[in-house]
Amino acid sequence: MPNASPPTMAHVASRAGVSHQTVSRVLNDADAVRPETREKVLQAIADLGYRRNSAARALVTRRSGLIGVIVDELPHYGPARTVTGIAEAAREAGYGISLDPLLSVTGSTLDAAIEHHLEQSVEAIVLVTARGKVPDAATLSALDVPLVALDGQLGEGAPTAGVDQHAGGVMATRHLLDLGHTGVAHVAGPQDWPQARARLAGFRDSADRAGLAEAPVVVGDWSPASGHAAALEALDRHPDVTALFVANDQMAAGVLRALAERGLRVPEDVSVVGFDDIPEAAFLSPPLTTIRQDFASLGREAVRLVVSALGESEPEPALVPPRLVARESTARPPRATTPGT
Repeated sequence: MPNASPPTMAHVASRAGVSHQTVSRVLNDADAVRPETREKVLQAIADLGYRRNSAARALVTRRSGLIGVIVDELPHYGPARTVTGIAEAAREAGYGISLDPLLSVTGSTLDAAIEHHLEQSVEAIVLVTARGKVPDAATLSALDVPLVALDGQLGEGAPTAGVDQHAGGVMATRHLLDLGHTGVAHVAGPQDWPQARARLAGFRDSADRAGLAEAPVVVGDWSPASGHAAALEALDRHPDVTALFVANDQMAAGVLRALAERGLRVPEDVSVVGFDDIPEAAFLSPPLTTIRQDFASLGREAVRLVVSALGESEPEPALVPPRLVARESTARPPRATTPGT
């Protein structure tokens, strides 16, 4: 026997003893409905299991309730958590998201992703651009929906938000310097990522101010294997290194393995600071001191920019501050003495 047809708005109206227009006003949260009438309609919806047709709603209201999200490098922790933060914030604001993950971002793939979202009548687009790619000014000016860019290079006309990566780099480096380390090195992320460049700039600025202009830098690719190789290279080239600021926690896991293979204890011989505060960071051996990125706040900032742009006000860009999470992988350097002793 075929399944019964799903209930319609007309069924709800009949069950509640009201007009079709009254049901529509309740669904659209209009004010001109008496509380007792609204309650009858909501009860009828619950009794019948009615679900409204979002496509039909979009035709009537010109609103889809969708935010398009375009993201590259989704398998990495930062982009993945950023998308989760956007989805959570969008839900709280009454929106859903339409996700389009890209394997690579070029002019053509980005244009195609934007067109895909426009075909779904999204109300705005959020671009989570790990490598800093944003549409050109001509494309942005031709869009009839707002576009917000997260954690990439700022594009002309695109409201932006991101975690203050430079401040995180400064924070991590200052933590090691304040402990008394002078042999500080940085395992940087790939330099085609703006986040990696900003963390490196924070490291260099802090090292320069401390008189460590020649502080060594080795570049990895975010993977534990590259962190392992970078740590070995840093130790071979700079045997006086007593502290490593590593640009993400996955590479820091490889660094910890390399130090153990060299017979070096953490933090007694070498201190290590990571970046991100992945869930595993607290369970490494030893638990990892790291810089936490607040992806929930970043998601809220993205949705705030969307809502502001849809309200035709000028969105203010935002930088979300990171936070140092001190655990057991950092300590004073070996043979360090307390001033005055």
